[in-house]
Amino acid sequence: MSNVNERLEKVIRLQGKRWENEDHWDEINELLITELQDILRTEPQNTSAYINLGAVLCDSGEYKGALAALKIAQQLGSEDKNLYTNLAIVMVDMGKDAEEYHEYLEIAENFIESPLTFKAYFDPQAY
Repeated sequence: MSNVNERLEKVIRLQGKRWENEDHWDEINELLITELQDILRTEPQNTSAYINLGAVLCDSGEYKGALAALKIAQQLGSEDKNLYTNLAIVMVDMGKDAEEYHEYLEIAENFIESPLTFKAYFDPQAY
């Protein structure tokens, strides 16, 4: 487990570098997706990996894939604030009704963020 946690910590550091290296955004996203999928092959019920995969896919505009990854984490019983925040972000990005994503934001308030997950990018000014 600690090896997987170390890998997730590296994923978090790498995802932060996307913003510092926007010229390499696509390559870094591919590295992130590959690493997260590899973690899931090793540990197929790792909700943190699903949450992070959902965030990366959302940031890449792959909303259906993001939603699928996040729903798996939800079905596995994750109680991570970032899961529900990311679900709301994906729903906003998909143009869903406010009622659909507000529910996730309300649920998110009941949980704390895991140090092994991150949020998808969200620009409230864009909406």
